[in-house]
Amino acid sequence: IISIIAIGASLVIVTGGIDLSVGSIVGFVGIFGGLILKAGMPLIAMGILCIAAGAAFGLVNGCLVSYGKVPPFIVTLGAMQIARGLALLINGGQPISSFPKGLGSLMASKVLGTVPVSVIYVFVFYAVIIFVMAYTKFGRHVYAAGGNICAARLSGINVNKTVLMVYVLSGIFAAIGGIMLLSRLTYADPNAGSGYEMNAIASAVIGGISLSGGKGKIGNTLVGAIILST
Repeated sequence: IISIIAIGASLVIVTGGIDLSVGSIVGFVGIFGGLILKAGMPLIAMGILCIAAGAAFGLVNGCLVSYGKVPPFIVTLGAMQIARGLALLINGGQPISSFPKGLGSLMASKVLGTVPVSVIYVFVFYAVIIFVMAYTKFGRHVYAAGGNICAARLSGINVNKTVLMVYVLSGIFAAIGGIMLLSRLTYADPNAGSGYEMNAIASAVIGGISLSGGKGKIGNTLVGAIILST
């Protein structure tokens, strides 16, 4: 789960920013998804709505950082407190349990009877993001924005849009991590995900992502997450 959240954290760090809100988004998504399931909605609807909620947090963060020119530390620190406050507020600070049996299968099932499906999720997500960062225009723009923002603007790159998209992706990956944690525990706790933001950032830094931005390979973040977890 940390390795999934660390993908978004790594993208933000490559642009020279930081996202402290991902752990709280995990907790909010768990409670939000739990309430959706308790309302009788299917798992697919829960997943879509939770990912949309994570993207919304990322969109607000990205708008304030890229267009509002507010330092990312301040923006995401505020978002961290807001997301955690909402997680405590929407269900009165109470955990949620007794979910449909299908929820646990998202993480508990195995491929070929031996490989946990969660491992497959990790490798699929990393394969996609490695391809995007290495072979697409968006990936080059992310590195350019983090390496030298003035040069990137003079080169015709829409830096604001690039940074905005990075924060949206960070929120989405945090939401996916929240869904995975909810499935693994089959129990929603408003305090879930506490400290995950530091583990995600540490995974990126251990994997060689430069905190000053513009350097590092996202694939190495997975190595950093494995080292940290071990």
